[in-house]
Amino acid sequence: MTVQQISVFIENRTGRLAQATLALGKAEVNIRALSLAETSDFGILRLIVDRTDLAKEVLTGQGFTVDKTEVVAVQVPDQPMGLGHILQILDAALITVEYLYAFIERCGDNAIIIFRFNDSTQAIAALTAGGVKVLSAESVYSM
Repeated sequence: MTVQQISVFIENRTGRLAQATLALGKAEVNIRALSLAETSDFGILRLIVDRTDLAKEVLTGQGFTVDKTEVVAVQVPDQPMGLGHILQILDAALITVEYLYAFIERCGDNAIIIFRFNDSTQAIAALTAGGVKVLSAESVYSM
C-alpha cells in the first residue's frame, strides 16, 4: 500500500518553482500534497499528484530532474498524541522515518501524513498490526 511521490530538484532562483507548478497545472495534473526543502543552491519539491507518470513527463520536459519514490500515507488521529502513538509503533519495530509531511486533505476526523521509511514493507506491517489505517494509492490520488 505505497503511494508514488515525485521528487523534483529545483534551483534556488526566482520563478523556477512557479514554472514547475504552472507546467503541472497546464497539463491538468492536480497536486494533492507537497513539501519543499531547500539548501542554499537548490530545493527538493516533493509532490503527491493525481497523475504521477504525466507529472514526471511534463516536468522532465521543462528541464527539471525528477525522480519517483514510494511513500506511505497514514491516517493519524487529529488529537494530542495522535502522531506520537504512530511514531511509538514505528520505534518499537525499529523503523526509521526518513521524512514526513502533512497531506492537504483530511479523512474524517483524521489527518493524513505522508511518510518515507527506510523499509516501507516493514513499516506498513507494523502500522497495520498496531491498528493504524494505511491508505491505498488509489484513495490518496482521488482525494
